[in-house]
Parts: sequence; C-alpha cells; structure tokens
Amino acid sequence: MMFTTDTNPLPDVLKDAQAWVRKLHSGRVTQWEANAFRRWVDAEPARLVAFQEAARQWRALGTAGSQLLRDDAAVARHHREVQARARPDRRAFLGFAAGGAGAAAVAAYAPLDLWPSMQLWGADERTAAGEQVNLAFGAVQVTLNTRTSVTRLQPDAQSMGGMRLIEGEAAVDTPRMSRPFRVEAGVGRMLVEAGAGGAAEAVRFEVRQLHEQTCVTCVAGTLRVDHPAGQRVLRDAQWLRYDARAISDIAAARAEELSAWRRGELVFQTTPLSTVIEEINRYRSGRVVLLGDAVRRKTVTARIKIAEIDTALLQIQHSFQLQARSLPSHILILS
Repeated sequence: MMFTTDTNPLPDVLKDAQAWVRKLHSGRVTQWEANAFRRWVDAEPARLVAFQEAARQWRALGTAGSQLLRDDAAVARHHREVQARARPDRRAFLGFAAGGAGAAAVAAYAPLDLWPSMQLWGADERTAAGEQVNLAFGAVQVTLNTRTSVTRLQPDAQSMGGMRLIEGEAAVDTPRMSRPFRVEAGVGRMLVEAGAGGAAEAVRFEVRQLHEQTCVTCVAGTLRVDHPAGQRVLRDAQWLRYDARAISDIAAARAEELSAWRRGELVFQTTPLSTVIEEINRYRSGRVVLLGDAVRRKTVTARIKIAEIDTALLQIQHSFQLQARSLPSHILILS
C-alpha cells in the first residue's frame, strides 16, 4: 500500500539537479566532478531546466534565511550555536558564498536534509517523503518506508542475495526457502536462521538505519544478526540496536510499536519533543525546526496517523504554545 503527503514526490531529474546544486555550492568540487556535471546537463534539455529550478530554490532559501536572521534573535542565536558545534569541514560548507550568512542559517537547519545526499545516488530503489513502496526480491516481499534507499545484493556463499539498506527503514517478509535472504545495514548483517532440514524458516523483521545507528526488530520467526562486536539471535517481538562500534543486548519490543508505520501510524511513549519532530520530518516534505532547549526536552505520548501529519503539527503547536513561522520549501520554524 502506498500513501503520500499533500506534496507530490519530486521528479528524479529535479532530485538529481538539487544534489548537483548542493555539491557545487559545497566549495569542494574536483575537476572530474565538474566535467561530470557538464556531461549530465548536456545529455538532456530537461536537466538544464531542472538545474535552473533547483538553483532558484537554493537562492530562495538563502534570501529567506537572511531575513530570518535579521528578524528573529532566537533563530540567529541557534544558528551561531549550530556553527560552533559543527566540524570544521561542515562549518566551511555552511558558510558557502551564495546567499551568505542567510543561506548558511537555513542550511544549518534544513537544506542538507532536503537535498539528496551523494551517498544515495547509487541506490537501486528509493522513496520520497511520505511514500511507501512494495518490492519483490523473488519470493521475498520488502516494504520501503519514507525516505528510504536500498541497493540489491548478489548471491553469495551464505545467501540467495538480498539488499543493503543505505538509509531509512524497511520491512522484510520471507517465506520458508532453501537459501536465506540477507540484509546489510551499516556494519551489520541479518540472516534468517536455518530450521529443520537446513532450510531458512519464514520470518518477518524490520530494519531501520538512521544517523549511523541501526535498529533491528524481529516481528515473527528467528533472525540472526552478525556484527563485528558479536552475534545475536532475535525471536518473536525482540529487538536490538547497533552502531559501528558496538551491538546492544536483546530487548522486548512494545506490542503497540511493532510495525506501527506499516499500519500508517507513529507511536510515541514519553518521547522528547525533539525526537518526535525529527521523526515527523521523515514523513513530511521540507523540514520542521524546533527552537528552544526547554521545549525540546518536553515529552510526548501520542499515536499519530501518518496521513494527518500536518494536523499533528498544529496540535503540537497549540499544546506547547509554540509560535510558527513558514519559510520557502516547506520549512516550518517552531519556537
């Protein structure tokens, strides 16, 4: 089943054009990349049109950001804090010349998340904000959630093949098979444990890869997770998380949270508002920016319908008595 927000997903040519604009404004473009850009533009007339539109959007963000810095002291202060915390290479990126400080201000909050990252260019499949897509890998059914990118993997000695989750969230439903289906995410790897007779048993599991952290939930069946720091075996309604350095112990999953996104819901239990907003941003075109440390730490317990994200944002605004300010490209500042 597929759903979308009230904003249609961007055409692929515009996504690619936005990625080129972001790269060209980074100040770190090699001669090879410059030549590749010229070849990309020259290949089709539609690409030049898309690039001009992407550049217009970028300039609009810079203008809006400059005005916001002048008008809102809280935003200006938050921008200075973001710049101070950023790595030197990121500070250089945020300080790109086009648009000056205004463009950097908006970039500190949103555009780097609005524009496709270089890493995602090699994805075989990807979804836009608010989109779900069903894929078939032979007999294996995979559902990609919002803002998700994957590549297909070839068979190896242990598996029939599979997929690598670059970013986002995916649900995998495998039937009983003679050879297991594998999923890679970060430094980890998921394989269905072999049952009686050596066949891979049917299993349902979900994998989420965001901000260099991976969460694996076994909904039903038995799933093996291999990590450089150790191996774990998950069973019904169990989950774990890992990053590049360590893997957690196994924990029981909350029943109400199991596969909530597949039912069209987001479920939060005493969750910091900053985390709730971050999750909402995955399902909404543009970006919501929450300012103020005190309000960011406030907690939320809620069940939000994904199809009603904008209504949920209004409820959050009223519940926490927040002021809202809209900017181009669907950026919303809450303070």
